[in-house]
Amino acid sequence: MTLFKFLSSKKFYKLLAYALGGVTALLFLTFLILKVYTHHGQTLSVPNFKGLTMEEVYIKAKNSKMRIEVSDSVFNKNLPKGTVIEQNPVVGFKVKKNRRIFLIVNAFNPEKVEMPNIVGVSHRQAEAVLKNAGLEIGRLIHIPDIAINNVLKQKFNSKEIKEGEMIPKGSKIDLVLGMGLSNQKTQIPNLDNYSLEKAKNRILRSALNLGAIIYDESIGTAEDSIDAKVWRQYPSFKENKLIRLGSSVDVWLTVDSVILYPEEIDIESVDSIINND
Repeated sequence: MTLFKFLSSKKFYKLLAYALGGVTALLFLTFLILKVYTHHGQTLSVPNFKGLTMEEVYIKAKNSKMRIEVSDSVFNKNLPKGTVIEQNPVVGFKVKKNRRIFLIVNAFNPEKVEMPNIVGVSHRQAEAVLKNAGLEIGRLIHIPDIAINNVLKQKFNSKEIKEGEMIPKGSKIDLVLGMGLSNQKTQIPNLDNYSLEKAKNRILRSALNLGAIIYDESIGTAEDSIDAKVWRQYPSFKENKLIRLGSSVDVWLTVDSVILYPEEIDIESVDSIINND
């Protein structure tokens, strides 16, 4: 039988039909298996793991048919140790079964960093070096010395600390600074409407120390304390008013707009309210 006759015969068409049927069945079976394996069309909402311990996380992940992986750990002294502080994907995100959820956990102990050498540099240079090392400036201690505002000693927990010593990240380093050979003074900064963090930085840049922090009754939550602004300070600001280097500045904070912005109060509106009462 020639090739032409075979291709035009019933036997060829029967074999072709079998082949096409087999391929179709194989494709259908493949798609069916993939659908089952990948859970096509089946999604789950990512639960909230924040604030949970790892033991609680694994129980919840098992019940939610998800896998857990700790991608990083940080130290935040304001949050419970050993608990989840961030997750990816976020809460409520739709995922497939057995999806891996990445977590950031609050470490039990802070990360350690090397103490840099800031002896001999200026106050501002020391601030930059400490910040790059993950450390903060603590108190400024001024003593008579010809090296005005230069670091003479670096201290941690009231003791001198040497370069290279390992200390917890975020630690406060006290600086002993020279203030000249006379009673050196500096201008009192105006902290009106500054946040606490901004006020603290401004005070330090003026070679002074942050003293008492007083919150008024308008501060009711942690969020309020973050949003609070300075409405009073002691010593008070006055143009060309000087104070000795290293002195403390006390601040009063509030979120009450009437106290913070008294000049913006509409007197007529106030009178109207009083009269209506």
